[in-house]
Amino acid sequence: MKKTLFLSPPSFEGFDGGAGSRYQCKREVRSFWYPTWLAQLAALVPDSTLIDGPAGGYTLDQILPEAAKHEILIIYTSTPTYNNDVKVAEALKNANPDLLVGFCGAHVVVKWEEVLTGSSTIDFVCDKEFDFTVQEVCEGKPLKDVVGLYYRDGDQIKFTGPRPIIHDMDSLPWVAPIYKKFLQAKNYYNGYMMHPYMSLYTGRGCKSRCTYCLWPQTISGHNYRTRSVDNIAAEIKYARDNFPEVKEFFFDDDTLTDNIEHVEALAKELGKLGVTWSCNAKANVPRKTLEVLKANGLRLLLVGYESGNQKILNNMKKGVRLDFARQFTQDCHDLGIVIHGCFIMGLPGETRDTIQETIAYAKEINPRTIQVSLPATYPGTFLYDQAVENGWLETEVVSGLVDESGTQESVLSYPHLSKDEIFEAVEVFYKKFYFRPGKMVQLTADMFRDMDVMKRQLREGKEFFKFLWGRESAA
Repeated sequence: MKKTLFLSPPSFEGFDGGAGSRYQCKREVRSFWYPTWLAQLAALVPDSTLIDGPAGGYTLDQILPEAAKHEILIIYTSTPTYNNDVKVAEALKNANPDLLVGFCGAHVVVKWEEVLTGSSTIDFVCDKEFDFTVQEVCEGKPLKDVVGLYYRDGDQIKFTGPRPIIHDMDSLPWVAPIYKKFLQAKNYYNGYMMHPYMSLYTGRGCKSRCTYCLWPQTISGHNYRTRSVDNIAAEIKYARDNFPEVKEFFFDDDTLTDNIEHVEALAKELGKLGVTWSCNAKANVPRKTLEVLKANGLRLLLVGYESGNQKILNNMKKGVRLDFARQFTQDCHDLGIVIHGCFIMGLPGETRDTIQETIAYAKEINPRTIQVSLPATYPGTFLYDQAVENGWLETEVVSGLVDESGTQESVLSYPHLSKDEIFEAVEVFYKKFYFRPGKMVQLTADMFRDMDVMKRQLREGKEFFKFLWGRESAA
């Protein structure tokens, strides 16, 4: 087995680009997700090294000595960090010219030809689901014999053919032991999670067809494949016993609640372990299922509402009705399930009126906390192709999705609604949602009930105002 370095490169300060995030950018509150995809690779390659540059606070100078210690470098990249990540790879290869460099992630799946022709530093690019592809490279197989690779052969770029997707998800080793070996839980913080937390995947793929969502359209597909309940529960037991500081487990599947039978069975096993957990969910989970989840340790659901206008939801193929979402939200409130609501300003069909409609909707359903994003027009998504076809994209994507500090930029513009208006709508949304008496009372009451919550929300408040100030300066 070749000595391999798995690297989430340092980039913008506070930038979370190391997870399977659909929105790689600096958030309103400093946040870091676990580099689960890289950890999964490290679990397949004995004696490898995993470095999470952003969360660990590493500089390039601190990482450079690793080049001489390794034979292969695998970098997880994203569209907004790609140019930076190439520079990091170049620096490491200059330090060790014999280093074999491979890139993985959604961006290079879509832009493989541009990547390999644009940089002589990158020796190969991984196609789609790349776990066993990388494992075989690290075993020392010639690139031409590894299925699932684009690689440079002289002046030619060759493709070794598509690798079948993984159906037996239990064939993948656990990531928690890799977290234990290389990462510190205290470095991973998210505004709506209990701190410290831990994120893992129970499966891959998503049944939904949301036009903007990156991973199902590029890597994992729309067939939701899950690990067995026993396998997941055993890893959570290991993590509970080996990370006593962790207060909450987050399952980062695109939509864990897509498979009702599976999530209910999993919840019952998690209940036996006595852990607190959270997950991504669609706003259509039946009340009886919510009751099972809540009774077995569920604390929070991360819910993509996106818009309060049904036409916009239909345009993005969200597959959710507003009346169902209202009932789901009320059920969660009744059962004591906390909701972090996600919204997007500027999707196709957006107008000045629908912006106000969505803000009013958010205030009406009243999730505990929210995040408001701009449309992430990543190459490989239906939304990106739609934007290009209609002339809505006003900037070059690789360099224009985020600014020089890593804050998300507004890149879509419509004849009736400018990108500047969309950008400003995010700040207006935050202020109208949070700066109202009822919400301030609710958040203050939460603080006085729990000292940990108080510490977290005071920290978040400081970062939130800093975020708003930064947006005002950028406007």
